Amino acid sequence: MASSESLLPVTSQHDPLSESSSNSIPETRRGKPIHLVVYSGFLLIALYITLIVTHTRPVRTKGANDEKTAASRARLAGVSEKSNDHIWKISDDREGEAFAWNNTMLSWQRTAFHFQPEKNWMNDPDGPLFYKGWYHFFYQYNPNAAVWGDIVWGHAVSKDLIHWLHLPFAMVPDQWYDANGVWTGSATFLDDGSIVMLYTGSTDKFVQVQNLAYPEDPNDPLLLKWTKFSGNPVLEPPPGIGDKDFRDPTTAWKTSDGKWRITIGSKINRTGISLVYDTVDFKTYEKHDILLHHVPNTGMWECVDFYPVSKTKHHGLDTSVNGPDVRHIVKASMDDTRIDHFAIGTYYDSNGTWVPDNPSIDVGISTGLRYDYGKFYASKTFYDQHKGRRILWGWIGESDSEAADVQKGWSSVQAIPRTVVLDKKTRKNLIQWPVKEIESLRLRSKKFHKKIGPGTVVPVDVGPADQIDIEADCETSGGATLRGALGPFGFSILADQSLSEQTLVYFYVTKGKDSKLKTFFCTDTSKSTMANDVVKPVYGSFVPVLKGEKLTMRILVDHSIVEGFGQGGRTCITSRVYPTKAIYGATKLFLFNNAIDATVTASFKVWQMNSAFIHPYSSVDDLVVPSST
Repeated sequence: MASSESLLPVTSQHDPLSESSSNSIPETRRGKPIHLVVYSGFLLIALYITLIVTHTRPVRTKGANDEKTAASRARLAGVSEKSNDHIWKISDDREGEAFAWNNTMLSWQRTAFHFQPEKNWMNDPDGPLFYKGWYHFFYQYNPNAAVWGDIVWGHAVSKDLIHWLHLPFAMVPDQWYDANGVWTGSATFLDDGSIVMLYTGSTDKFVQVQNLAYPEDPNDPLLLKWTKFSGNPVLEPPPGIGDKDFRDPTTAWKTSDGKWRITIGSKINRTGISLVYDTVDFKTYEKHDILLHHVPNTGMWECVDFYPVSKTKHHGLDTSVNGPDVRHIVKASMDDTRIDHFAIGTYYDSNGTWVPDNPSIDVGISTGLRYDYGKFYASKTFYDQHKGRRILWGWIGESDSEAADVQKGWSSVQAIPRTVVLDKKTRKNLIQWPVKEIESLRLRSKKFHKKIGPGTVVPVDVGPADQIDIEADCETSGGATLRGALGPFGFSILADQSLSEQTLVYFYVTKGKDSKLKTFFCTDTSKSTMANDVVKPVYGSFVPVLKGEKLTMRILVDHSIVEGFGQGGRTCITSRVYPTKAIYGATKLFLFNNAIDATVTASFKVWQMNSAFIHPYSSVDDLVVPSST
């Protein structure tokens, strides 16, 4: 659960109906244990400063042929510039010439078991579903370059959410109502088991409209061909809503009177809102006068998601489920900050409204809850009726320069799909965890039980450490009650032998003003690379630790992406890292304890991870793929 003491900047709030425009955001060696120099800046950063990297695209260096064209197209379309330019302006690293990447370094960055296309740009997940034995994943894709633009719907299928076959594009911008892009959408299963897909199209005039599509052949398990409704668009921006502020329809859910209901993100001046529509046939709609929800000074809401979670059971719920044992989640992706915020609350079917349990951590408020406190955006859940679970997808953008993306020929990955349930112990946050199927990639493993004293770092002998899965629990003794702080302690991953490059994933325990201990889960990428054209933040947030619980973490390392899960998934942090030396066989793993006078005992297991089977579909023979089911 987030709080005002989390490692996140607090922004001021002002009149939601003001006419102001949207603002763009926010040496050691292996061997025997060695003493660390505890530099003061590290602790200050760990406790008080988290540089929140917005989930946007870095600008291309001057001289790129289509930089101005791409930026202009983004502005015309009504989406944020895919740029980290404001980050570079406050970074000393970008002084001088950009880093000279070579193909060896860039090739290493490509992931082994995270979903990504063979080449080019990818962003939002679209309409994920399970149908006739196959998981389907659709996504925003540029078939022509490694930068945003020319958006179509990519399409892939899997038997287990891990091994994927790339299929032909599901939908392309071939009509006036989606001429400038087939944008984000969601799938809904009707009562007879058929599928409808609602998606946003950017018209030939750059107006955002909602369109209907459905499978051409419902008997085709691969859903290879899609038909667009002849009466599209089915929804246009209503009065008072900007032409470029009306996008990303949700999965529909059933109302008590048998109608279907959807919500769509928008804004009124600086107030983020979620519009509500009812329909019986997905072709004609009735707009509610009342909003599902709105929050002042949060800007444009995009990729809104709405779904139920059980208060008593550990499995997922279909989107239409409601009742006394159900809470509802409203999540919105903040276009201004490129952060996914959610809140837990109560949904009222009678008028289509939702009220948060705790308004002080409402959707989009800087101290509110997030799925992920790192690089994670435009997320979307779906109900997996095959295994009775709700699964979360999230787009993980790059933190390097756009020029480097163009050089390597691709940009962005998807996070490992996660199951999502309400935390039954706290009832104040969600639990996210990588889908069970990822464990099918585990190869050989090693168990460790290490006790490390204050100010030490020890190597962990696992061989190359760029494709690993770590599960650990830690106990401490001394330090915290005497000095008021304990740690940081955790793992140094993707490190070279001299630790000149390393990424730290760790806990930090501090004593608050009320003398109670508060635990933070963090990832520090500030020393992750020698390159100067990479954003290298420290991410972190408060994580609830209940009485009697050990400190636990899980870390998935897959080349240039690191996913961390603190306390069983109460707090999650995803980061992108781009080492120049700690690559291939030179990647090392270390365990460190930077406390002043506390000893840490860590029990953990490390698995080497196999690569996933992800390739283009070419024949019926490809329908037989490795599966963990």
